[in-house]
Amino acid sequence: MSRRSRPRGGSVLRLPSARIAVVILAAILFLAIFGSVLAPQNPLTINSNALFQGPGKAHLLGTDYLGRDVLSRLMAGTRLSVLTALEAVGIGLVIGAPLGVATVFLGRTFDFVANRVGDALMTLPSIFFAVAVTAALGNGLVQAMFPVGILLIPYFFRITRAATIEFARAQYVEAAELLGGSRLHVIRVHVVRKVFPTIAVTTASLTGAALLSVSFLTFLGIGVQPPTPTWGGVLSSDLNYLNLAPWAPFIPGALIAVTVGALNALADAYRDKAGPGTLLLPEADPASLTHSTLEAADARQPAA
Repeated sequence: MSRRSRPRGGSVLRLPSARIAVVILAAILFLAIFGSVLAPQNPLTINSNALFQGPGKAHLLGTDYLGRDVLSRLMAGTRLSVLTALEAVGIGLVIGAPLGVATVFLGRTFDFVANRVGDALMTLPSIFFAVAVTAALGNGLVQAMFPVGILLIPYFFRITRAATIEFARAQYVEAAELLGGSRLHVIRVHVVRKVFPTIAVTTASLTGAALLSVSFLTFLGIGVQPPTPTWGGVLSSDLNYLNLAPWAPFIPGALIAVTVGALNALADAYRDKAGPGTLLLPEADPASLTHSTLEAADARQPAA
C-alpha cells in the first residue's frame, strides 16, 4: 500500500496545531475553574486613583474606566463566558444530533417534518430571537444562551443526518440486520460510532461559534448584569474609551480570538485524523453549509 493511500489515523495530538490548541484550551479550562480564586485583585473593586492605567507591575494588563484590574476581570469572567457557551452547544447537541440519526430510520414523514422545523429555525434572526427570549425569561446570560442553543439545533441535525445517511446503507449495516441484530443495536454499534467523528468536529466548531455569540451578546449588554465580568462585557466597556486607552480592546479581543482559533484548530485536527468520512470540510462553516451537500446525501437515502 502506498503512503498516499494509507488511511488516516493515530492520535490527534501528533499534529502540532492540535497540541497547541489543547494547551490553550486547557489553560482556558483552568481559568474557568480557578480564575476567580487566582485573580490577583478583586475584579469588582473600584479605584478612582488608577483609571486607565497601562500594563505595569501593579496591574499586568492595566485598568479600566473605573480603575478595576483588567487581568482580574478577564480571569473571573472566563467561567461565565465558557459555561454559557457550553450550555448553548449542549442544547444543540443533545437535541439536534439524535434527531439527525433518527430521521434516517423513522421514515420520510418524520424526516420531512424534522427538516421543515429545522429550516424554520434557521430563518430566525438570531439576535432578535435572543433578545425576545431573554425579555421573556429574564435578563440573565444563562437565559440568553438558551435561544442560541435552540438555533444551533438545525446545524447539528443537518450535519448529523447527512453523515448518518452515508453509513446507514453500508454493506456491514445490512449484514448486521440480516444476522438478526435489532435496529437499536445496529444504529448504536454500526452507525453512531461512524458518525461520531462528524459530531465531534461539529461540536468543536460550534463551541467556537457559541463563544462568539456569548461575547457578542454581552458586548451588547444582553444577558449580563453589571458589574459581573465577562469577556464581551470587558471588550464593550473598553471600546467606549478608545481615546483614553487605545490599547485596551486588544486584550479581551485577543483572548476571544485565540480561544475560538484553538477550538477551530482542534476541530480541523480531529477531522484530519478521522479522514474523509467526516462531512465537515476544512472550508465549510456549519452556519453556511450548502444545500448541495445535503441534497446529494438525500439522493442516497432509501425510501421508508
